[in-house]
Amino acid sequence: MGYVGPVLAKHLRQRFSSATLVGYDSGLFAHCLTTLAGLPERFLDLQIFADIRDLPNAVLADVDAVVALAAISNDPMGIRYESPTADINFRANVELADKASAAGVRSFVFASSCSVYGFAEGGPRKESDALNPLTAYARSKIDMERALAQRDFGTMSVTCLRFATACGMSDRLRLDLVLNDFVASALSTGKISVLSDGTPWRPLIDVHDMARAIEWAITRDPENGGRYLAVNVGSDLWNYQVKDLAAAVADEITGSSYSINREAPPDKRSYRVDFSLYRSLAPSHQPEVTLVQCIRDLRDGLTAIDFCDPDFRNADKIRLKVLDKHREAGRLTADLRWNHGGQPAA
Repeated sequence: MGYVGPVLAKHLRQRFSSATLVGYDSGLFAHCLTTLAGLPERFLDLQIFADIRDLPNAVLADVDAVVALAAISNDPMGIRYESPTADINFRANVELADKASAAGVRSFVFASSCSVYGFAEGGPRKESDALNPLTAYARSKIDMERALAQRDFGTMSVTCLRFATACGMSDRLRLDLVLNDFVASALSTGKISVLSDGTPWRPLIDVHDMARAIEWAITRDPENGGRYLAVNVGSDLWNYQVKDLAAAVADEITGSSYSINREAPPDKRSYRVDFSLYRSLAPSHQPEVTLVQCIRDLRDGLTAIDFCDPDFRNADKIRLKVLDKHREAGRLTADLRWNHGGQPAA
């Protein structure tokens, strides 16, 4: 019930019409809808509201594949909530994999991240290159990968998809992602402000192409990549400098312009990524959405819900703000569990 889940649920329903699709989510962002078409969970057979840290074994009975999306999902949230980030992104997902293997699950897919490369000078990063995670979020992803690689899961295949930075329209859109932020800013203010000097590199992938990659991972033969696989997922064509993203958005959003902070200190979160392994393993599931199409989909999706909030960075499309508001209202405890007593945080 986050950003990727709604797009994935619809995609899997279209691809596997007779499958039984089960969602499992604590609902932290369930109310953050950006669609007029109804709840995206309509594509599922069952939606369970519960914490990934409390997943009962019975949920995995007769399950063929597990897609592990549950995460505190960006750097600002990881900084504010470092301990829950490790508990949810790493420890709870390792336990999920153990339970899945014990239940006879055939395929386990983990949503990892190219952020594990951190600041990477030189050429595009390959899977065999050194890792340099700079944040709690990135560390949680690589800790999970390493734990999965070291375990013997028997016949269960494990695929770690190191996704490029997500972007694109979703029924629960996040605006704390670089391209999505630029489009929202262009629509609401007519201006795009690049806070860095514009030179950092970002590999991007549209969320719909993320769903196609997950479909591939669910169905891949273990002989195609191995029983355990960690692979960069994206396209070489989608390695962009931030300034190029701003220029592309300004070109598509009529009446908008962009500025770059040329005096900004270097942004260490800069890396290019090599996606040749994914290209060789999944030739029929390569990214299809172009940058221009992604920008237009975001523009049209936000326009359809009459988005015009110039203060959107303090609203419910920014995940950290949602968590903070839950905490301030006493709905969440410090470790990001629902506080059923409802007492405001001290």
